[in-house]
This record gives sequence, C-alpha cells and structure tokens, in this order.
Amino acid sequence: MKTPLEFDRNQLEQLDTEALVAIILMLQEQVGELQHKMDEMAAEHQAARAQLAKNSRNSSKPPSSDGLKKPRRRNLRRKTGRRSGGQKGHPGHTLEMVEKPEHVTVHPVSACSHCATDLQAVSACGRERRQVFDVPPVQVEVTEHQAEIKVCPGCGRLVKAAFPADITQPVQYGRRLQAQASYLNDYQLLPLGRTCEVLGDFYGHTPAQALVLGANTAVVAETAPSLAAIKQQLIAAEVVHFDESGLRIAGGLNWLHVASTADLTYYTVHPKRGQAGMRAMGILPAFRGRAVHDHWLPYFTFDDCLHALCNAHHLRELLSVIEQYAQPWAEETLHLLLDIKAEVDLAPADQRALPPDRLAYFAQQYDERIERGLAANPLPPEPPIKKRGRKKQTPPRNLLDRLQHYKAQVLAFMYDFRVPFDNNLVERDIRMIKTKQKVSGCFRTLAGAETFCAIRSYISTARKHGLNVIDALYDALTGNPFIPCTSSTAA
Repeated sequence: MKTPLEFDRNQLEQLDTEALVAIILMLQEQVGELQHKMDEMAAEHQAARAQLAKNSRNSSKPPSSDGLKKPRRRNLRRKTGRRSGGQKGHPGHTLEMVEKPEHVTVHPVSACSHCATDLQAVSACGRERRQVFDVPPVQVEVTEHQAEIKVCPGCGRLVKAAFPADITQPVQYGRRLQAQASYLNDYQLLPLGRTCEVLGDFYGHTPAQALVLGANTAVVAETAPSLAAIKQQLIAAEVVHFDESGLRIAGGLNWLHVASTADLTYYTVHPKRGQAGMRAMGILPAFRGRAVHDHWLPYFTFDDCLHALCNAHHLRELLSVIEQYAQPWAEETLHLLLDIKAEVDLAPADQRALPPDRLAYFAQQYDERIERGLAANPLPPEPPIKKRGRKKQTPPRNLLDRLQHYKAQVLAFMYDFRVPFDNNLVERDIRMIKTKQKVSGCFRTLAGAETFCAIRSYISTARKHGLNVIDALYDALTGNPFIPCTSSTAA
C-alpha cells in the first residue's frame, strides 16, 4: 500500500472507508514517531545547554576549567549579623617585642632639631624602642668526622674507630639539609631543579638532584611505621572522608585515592578509580564506621560500613537545576538543606543530634519537596521501538532519584553530629596534589608518584597535629618519625 503522502486528493476521495481508516492509523503511527523524535531532540537540546552551562559553581568541574571568564557565584552563606573580619574578643596575632634581643643598636642624638644646639655631651633621659625581626646570613657548616686508627699491642693489627651509621661517604650532605630538600620538593611542591637552586641561593651550595631523590627515598623508608599507624587509625575511626581524583603518571591516567579525618591523611595511587583501587588502598574493606563521599557508586559496594553523602555536591547540582530548568522544588530543597545545616551549627556543643520533633519535621519537608520534584519530572515514556539498557533520564530526574533513594545518607548529618554536612575536608587534602600536577604536568614514574603520596601522607598528618614540617622530616631521617596517636574518631 502507498504511504499517505503518495495519494493525491482525487485518489483519497475514491478510497473506501477501510482504506481511509488504514491511512489514518498509519498517519497516527507516524505522528507518534515524529512526536517521540521531537521530544528526544528537545531533551538532547536541553541536556546540551545544561552541559555547556556547567562550571565550578553548579557542578563538580574544577575551577581551572572555567577559563578566564569566571562565573558569577551565588552566595549560599546565611547572614549572621556579624561584621566581616575578626570578632570582638578575638585575641589576634601580631609581632610582639622581646625582652632580650640578640643585638641592640643605639642611635644617638647629636644636635637639637629645633635650635641646632650641640647635644653630644648631654646624657639621654630616655629611649624609644623599636625591634626588627630578621634572619641572619646563613651558610653551610662543615663538620669533619675523624676516626682514630691505633696499633693493637696485643696482636699488632690496625684498629679503626667506627663512624656514625649515617656517615657513609668521604663527603656528603647532612640530614637537616636533606630534610629541607624534601620539604621544598614535597611540601612546597618545587620541582627538583628549582629545589636545588633554592638551596644554592640560600646556602651557597647547589646540590645535585640526586640529593633530593635520595632524601625522599630515605623519608619513605623511615616513615613506614608512621604510615602503618595512620592506616590503622583510619580503619578504627568512626567517620572518615574518602575521595579520588585523576593523576597523570608516565603519560597515562591513574587515580589518587585519599582517606582522611581532621587528624589523619592517607594517600595511595592506583591505575583504577573504582573498587579495585579502593581495595588496594586497604582501608574501606576493613572499615566499619561511616564513610563520607560524593556518591561514586563503587563506594556502596562496601556494605559493612555506613555511608554519608556530600551535600556540597547536592547544592551545586540543585543550582544547575534552578538555572537550567527553573523548577521550584530545587530552590526549596536547596534552602531546606541550608536550614538544616544552620540549625545543626547552632545546636549546643553537648548535643549529638537534632531533637526528635525537629528530625521528623525536616524529614517530612524533605519528602514533600522530593515528591513535588518527581511530579515535575515524570519518568520518560516508553519509546515506540524498545531499546536495550536503561532509559535515559533528565539530570533533574537523576538527582531526584538519588535524593529519594539515599535520603538517610543525605540527611545523616542531622541524625549524628559527628557526620559533616559536606566532604570538603578530603577535597582540601586533594587540592595540593592537584597543584603538584599543575606545576609538574605529570609524574614520570609510578614509583615517583608512590613516593610523593607516602611523604604527603606523613607531612599532612604531622601538619594536622600542629608540628613543624621540616622538624618532622628531620626526625624521620634520624630514625624517630612522628607516630600519630589520636583518640579523635570524628571527621
């Protein structure tokens, strides 16, 4: 039979009722297919617009991807009524005079500035003090070690005294200089060449890059007990933050895995982002506390622990829905999460959760907003031709499904105050690793990346305990690494 478009008016007028019905049904089928294609195209167009509009403010894209034209940020912080800056009663920090300075320079008055009278023979009646804090010129000190050699009167053989265990070469650099080299390279993120240049400018001795590499290797070897303690304490913690991020190694993509609390940081690197990399890290398989993360699904394969989701991610995604889809439920949900956070922040220090009536109220408000969102974003209709796999959904619907299915994990922070509102702590721990990659481009070898992660785990943990990083590295090189011992189990 011809298609409807192949009939002219005269031919249509000559058709019987049965043929006309067949043509109408064919037209209805074609219109349905065309409508479905138009709906698909409209959805793809909307998705493309939403994708192009994504930036660091309304998605998980890093700020470096925003380019030179930075997006205007919507301030989600609530007004507290306080002025910006230090608050009344804040002690502040400033330089203060010392009672016994190392050097005193007296500036005499030789003549009167008013009448030019000679004052050299006049005794001073007082002095005004000002102090300058500065660093004296620094130079490398050379310590010579001499081992005595004696002739034994009993056997007639030569006997030589033993050098200290760390003195292995006729000429070598000491441990404090090695600690500073490792500090500049791994903590301040200077490349090998610039690290040696800085040491040369400071001390007049420009070492070879082998000094920095050797110092890093020694730090890793000596801090093994510290890293083992960090790992075990993270496994035993009640709340731990987890995250992962891409890391370029030898021209290929690998993944940095991080676990941290307010007192501990542990980094590893692995070729895989998902479950294989998490298992290789060795913390999640044995962890029984609460894992805070950003809803990367492989985390949920570890079901022996509880989970909590980062609400900073949810706020950014809700912003995207507000801007690109103009749906009221998203604005309402965003403000609800911020309202709950504000009430949690104002709770007494000895309180461990919101009161039961407030929990019930916020849970009900949450459900109502999700229901309104689901009504505004129904499931897509079945296509005329069934395709394999999951039906493609809009970003608002995907977000709603997550917020509904993982309600307990989203709102965990109001049921247990040990659980944070977001996952920003571990993202701050990741930030400097990403800065290292920006400076160096990538790691040349996997071994180099593993060395860097081990040293950063040690110095980040030491820094969280308030230690001087150079001193912590020096202690490690002298065989006395810092071993964290914390009773803190919260994030």
